[in-house]
Amino acid sequence: MLRRILRLTGTTVALSPVMNLATFKPGAILRKRRGLLGESEAARLCKGATAGALGGLAGSWTMNLFQAILGKLSSKRSRSSQQGEQSEPQQYGESSQDHPHGDEPATAVLAEKISTGVLHHRLTEREKKIAEPALHYGYGTMMGAVYGALAEETPAITACTGTLYGTALWLLGDEIAVPLLKLSKPPTKYPASIHISALASHLVYGLTAEAVRRTVRRSL
Repeated sequence: MLRRILRLTGTTVALSPVMNLATFKPGAILRKRRGLLGESEAARLCKGATAGALGGLAGSWTMNLFQAILGKLSSKRSRSSQQGEQSEPQQYGESSQDHPHGDEPATAVLAEKISTGVLHHRLTEREKKIAEPALHYGYGTMMGAVYGALAEETPAITACTGTLYGTALWLLGDEIAVPLLKLSKPPTKYPASIHISALASHLVYGLTAEAVRRTVRRSL
């Protein structure tokens, strides 16, 4: 019976009269059998995208938490170094870039543009508080799904435990797309500290997204 199972799975094993059961691994045979039957490309990509989406959602949360910590530290430094002076407010929202006409994060500006351009409705402050995080988490989840799908086809994208992907999102998103879409001022209008904090936030996103993606993918 055992020989028949091994033939079906394509596994070649020299069976001695007394087989060492300690070295026999049925799980490995089942995995190879599953591989021979084949998993459809669409199913594999779907699993990768699902794992990546969950990773992106978690990454968006840790990114927000990290940015909040940066904001508090920045406020404390400003108060200690400029006592008696009113420090300029600084937002650490999505993309960590300010609106050309204010201090709103890029996601809040984008939400306003979508609402006025598509729905012909100007968002109230209460609606902005809902729309801004919805866009932030939606974008982070979508980028995570893309990452998970790409990881199935190009495992090299997971290099440096996700920080490579996080760096790419920062460069293509914060530094290029956001200014081009006029969701922020040009990059040269910001000090180096803003760019560094934005990069650090995306590295946190990448690390978290990869850790969650890898864990979830193993269970699928």
